Amino acid sequence: MSTTEHGLPPSLRLEQDGAIAVLTLARAAKRNALDDVTVEGLAGFFRRPPDRVRAVVLNADGDHFCAGLDLAELGERDVVGGLHHSRMWHEAFAQLESGSVPVVSVLKGAVIGGGLELAAATHIRVAEPSAFFALPEGRRGLFVGGGGSVRVPRLIGAHRMADMMLTGRVLSADQGAAIGLVHYRVDEGAGLERAVELAGRIAENSALTNYAVLQALPRIAEAAPDTGLLMESMMSAIAQDSAEAKERMRAFLAGRAPKVHADREEASL
Repeated sequence: MSTTEHGLPPSLRLEQDGAIAVLTLARAAKRNALDDVTVEGLAGFFRRPPDRVRAVVLNADGDHFCAGLDLAELGERDVVGGLHHSRMWHEAFAQLESGSVPVVSVLKGAVIGGGLELAAATHIRVAEPSAFFALPEGRRGLFVGGGGSVRVPRLIGAHRMADMMLTGRVLSADQGAAIGLVHYRVDEGAGLERAVELAGRIAENSALTNYAVLQALPRIAEAAPDTGLLMESMMSAIAQDSAEAKERMRAFLAGRAPKVHADREEASL
C-alpha cells in the first residue's frame, strides 16, 4: 500500500491500495485516545474520501484500538461548551456512519468510552482476542457524548448498555461477539488481514448497492413497516435498473458468475 497525506493530522495515517484505504489511529502512546484534532480529522476524511476508494479499514497503532476521549481535552467546559463539543463528535461520527464508503474496524485491546462509540459507528467490526469493551463514563460522573446512547443500544439493547454504565462492567471479545458488538472474531494479530479481506469483498460490490446499504437500509429499519416496504421497493427498482446490475445478472445467467455455497469458516463466526 502507498502512504498518502490527504490533509490528515499526525494522529491519523492513511494508506491506499486501489479501492481499499486503511486509516490508522496513530496515538499509541495515548492508547489512541481521541483528541479534538483527531476527531475533526476523521470527520474531514469521511466527508471527502480519496478518489477511487470504495471501502475503508479503520485500524489502530499499538495494542489498543481506542481508550476513548483524551481526558486532557475535557477541561472545565460550561454547559454550552460541553453541548457543542458533544455535537462536534456527533457530526464527525455521522460522516463515518452515513458517508459514501463502508468502514470495517479492527478492534483490539481497549475499546472503551468514546472508542466504543467510534467502533459502533463503523459498519463491520472485527475483533481480536485482546479486545475488551467498557463504558466507564457512569463511574466517573459523566454520560456518553459521542453518540453511544443512540448507536450502542441498537447493537446490544438499552438494558445491556445500562448494565455497562451502571456497574462499570467490562466485556471480553467473546462476550462482545455474543451480544452483537462484534461481527467477526479472529486470532490475535489477524484482525487487519481479515478486515482488508472483507473490505476487498465490499469494494467488489456494485457502488449503488453499497450506497443503498449505507443510506437506505438504516432508514428502512427505523421506518414504520408500510413506509419501509415502500422505500425497499423503490431502492430495489433503482438498483436493478443500473447498468452494472444488469451486466452482473447477465454474467450469472450465463454461468460466468460464482454461485453461493456454504462457507464453513464463515458459519463458525
